[in-house]
Amino acid sequence: MQRQFRLADGTLARNRPLPSSLWLDDLFMSVPALAQMGKLTGDTKYYDDAVKQVLQFSERMFVREKGLFMHGWVQGMDVHPTFHWGRANGFALMSMAELLDVLPEDHPGRAKVLELYRAHVRGLAACQGGDGLWHQLLDRSDSYTETSASAIFVYAIARASTAAGSIPSRTARWCRSPGTQSRNGQRKGPGRGHLRRHRHGL
Repeated sequence: MQRQFRLADGTLARNRPLPSSLWLDDLFMSVPALAQMGKLTGDTKYYDDAVKQVLQFSERMFVREKGLFMHGWVQGMDVHPTFHWGRANGFALMSMAELLDVLPEDHPGRAKVLELYRAHVRGLAACQGGDGLWHQLLDRSDSYTETSASAIFVYAIARASTAAGSIPSRTARWCRSPGTQSRNGQRKGPGRGHLRRHRHGL
């Protein structure tokens, strides 16, 4: 915690490949570890830092109108390319799921993390492909379908279903339905395997 480079507001960052930059996949390199340290030690400073990372990354990188994260952010850059890389969005969703799984119900930041998690799931539901998978660039159907990102999304939603109140029970059941299996490429249209049928309850 003390040695990693941070921005002035405490956001974990790095100086390569660009100085003072954030990369969405880095959330998964920090937040789950901080959350588990909070659970292991009972010291709320770890929970506080984990919540801070999620919220401060999202302030810079979450595109509300799409419900998706962009991949990178560089301090001092005026215009940021908004590439919604599938796997990076998976790492962000998985980080929030891991955090919600152990974050105490009475933690003051829990509601904000949960709201962000649900907004992200709604955004992902809106761009799920007709075969039940997601694309390499989430909002670009002309990019290839990405099985690893699709698997991460299903895992992260299923994992959050173990955290009380994180997602509705019917969405949790969707995670366990056969249509969510990444290997099931035959299912067409928004059938049982489609999250968009469940997103309005989030």
